[in-house]
Amino acid sequence: FPFIVAALVIIHLLFLHQTGSNNPLGTKSNIDKIPFHPYFTFKDIVGMLIMMFMLVFLTLNTPYLLSDPDNFIPANPLVTPI
Repeated sequence: FPFIVAALVIIHLLFLHQTGSNNPLGTKSNIDKIPFHPYFTFKDIVGMLIMMFMLVFLTLNTPYLLSDPDNFIPANPLVTPI
């Protein structure tokens, strides 16, 4: 489901920047067109790379920091699990 939503968002943004946000009929007018500057794409890619680097750095240095502490309860073979 999240991939479907992401695909619909991408399609929406693609058509929004092709026809213009204030142009529901799709008539040719360059006045209403929103330019999609490469700066925003570059900024988003760099931000995503920085966040991914921070997550990878965190998980490689301290792998159990983001995990569930209930997984580390020592097992007792003499007690029946609930």
